[in-house]
Amino acid sequence: MEENINVIINGSEYTIRKGSTLKELSRLVQKDYRYPILVAKVNNSLKELTYEITKNKEIEFQDLTMSFGNRAHTSGLIFVLIVAIKELLGDDKNIRVEHSLDKGLYIETSFKINETIIENIKNKMIEIITEDRTIKKVTVEKADAINYFKQTNDLSKVGIIKYNNNSYVTLYKLGDYYNNFYNKMPISTKYLNYFELTYVDEKGFMLRFPTIFYNDKIPKYTHHKNMFKVFNECKEWNALMHMNDAPDLNTIVSSGKIDELIRICENKQNSEFLDIAKEIVKRKEVKIVLMAGPSSSGKTTSSKKLCMALKTLGKNPSTLSMDDYFVEREETPIGENGKPDYECLEAIDLKLFDEQIASLLKEEIVRIPTYNFITGKKEYKKDLKLTEDDILIIEGIHGLDDRILTNISKDKKYKIYTSALTELNVDNHNRVSTTDNRLLRRIVRDNKTRGHNIEHTLNGWLSVRLGEEKYIFPYQDEADYNLNTALLYEIGVLKTYVEPLLYSIEQDSPHYAEAKRLLDFLKNFLPIPADAIPQDSILREFIGGSCFKD
Repeated sequence: MEENINVIINGSEYTIRKGSTLKELSRLVQKDYRYPILVAKVNNSLKELTYEITKNKEIEFQDLTMSFGNRAHTSGLIFVLIVAIKELLGDDKNIRVEHSLDKGLYIETSFKINETIIENIKNKMIEIITEDRTIKKVTVEKADAINYFKQTNDLSKVGIIKYNNNSYVTLYKLGDYYNNFYNKMPISTKYLNYFELTYVDEKGFMLRFPTIFYNDKIPKYTHHKNMFKVFNECKEWNALMHMNDAPDLNTIVSSGKIDELIRICENKQNSEFLDIAKEIVKRKEVKIVLMAGPSSSGKTTSSKKLCMALKTLGKNPSTLSMDDYFVEREETPIGENGKPDYECLEAIDLKLFDEQIASLLKEEIVRIPTYNFITGKKEYKKDLKLTEDDILIIEGIHGLDDRILTNISKDKKYKIYTSALTELNVDNHNRVSTTDNRLLRRIVRDNKTRGHNIEHTLNGWLSVRLGEEKYIFPYQDEADYNLNTALLYEIGVLKTYVEPLLYSIEQDSPHYAEAKRLLDFLKNFLPIPADAIPQDSILREFIGGSCFKD
């Protein structure tokens, strides 16, 4: 006799046949989703649709409009892309997933391309998707996996598997090809209809798809030449350092040479601050430097390091935070979710801000505010005055928004966009997300310096990301300079601080799947001690021990 069990699916109770797969159960609720269901959280653990339900469980399905579903969709598309290229152009043709750009991923090819080739690749992908090919999870011996990737000349994956302590590894199979991905995968290609390919140049193209922030459509591609330039510069420097993927960093760590790499990275970054300072001084009219960027991009330390660089050139810089110009808490605008929106521009007392900056440029003495985050009110205890050689550095998420300081001429302002643009990949097909890098920074900093546990940080992260998408990223092209604050070695350092915090999350937490995902990602990196990191490093803003005090 068939045995039935009760489960909770998306908050509603169902009686199902014991042993039903998630794929079978997804049909019960697919009508409630705009896109195909891709994966599910089962008692807060992420599972693929082949998983069988044999006990009472709570199930939450996800499509590409949700974080884990979107990751599965993206990884599935990358696998289809790889297979399409090999079937169309030959097994010797390879790609590298380089970085995110304008709501998509920049893909570099090992061969020259043109718009016709990209169109042919797209059509081949559509063919594979239409054929509804199975994406199968397989477990193979570690030695066999290493041999396979050696034969396919994918040495970055060989290096990753080498540092895997298990005797067996999990791979995914699509047609005749195997690959490894660090996200859960769709079980079939038929779920992967939503994508576009956009030609960029003869070396690469964009793979674009809906995101959790733009899930109603694929936005029109805009080429951000300044950001593209920064990524290319990072890539060129990585090549000089022979550091492209996690195995390269692990080799440096295991050979005992990490202290030297830390010094090299810090020297390079310090020289960049000096170059920025020289450019500011060269523009003799500049009196205000506006520094903006997403959360945990290191704006605070960057502004202080730029101060030091300007001082070496005979300037007298002062710093100001736009956060000190928050409106009184009861005046904070209410967001769409019914909660105070501290990220929007209207949360800033723009009238006071504009008036005080204008007065400072007239060399008047101004009593500037300090925002008391406990009382939610501005306090006035400090006077500021600028003289002829003074430069004011203003740090805040809205620094690049052209709606601020409209009463001050453009030639008096210099705008810097900061972001931790991660310079390493895990391997050719698995990148290190810039967002993940910043999240790791924020988890460590919140716990170490702000008294917030990891659950608090993860609870607020989506809201932070929404604010960035609305108020920061649209203005990145307004910058005079794009500053990358990431450090080649930092993931290994952050690992030593963040892993214990991630392990503290229990399975009954809604953030358990996210903690597990980050732990699985961090397994690809050897730990790096912080001893050799200088006190003026941007990384010290997050791990503690910075020489810069508020």
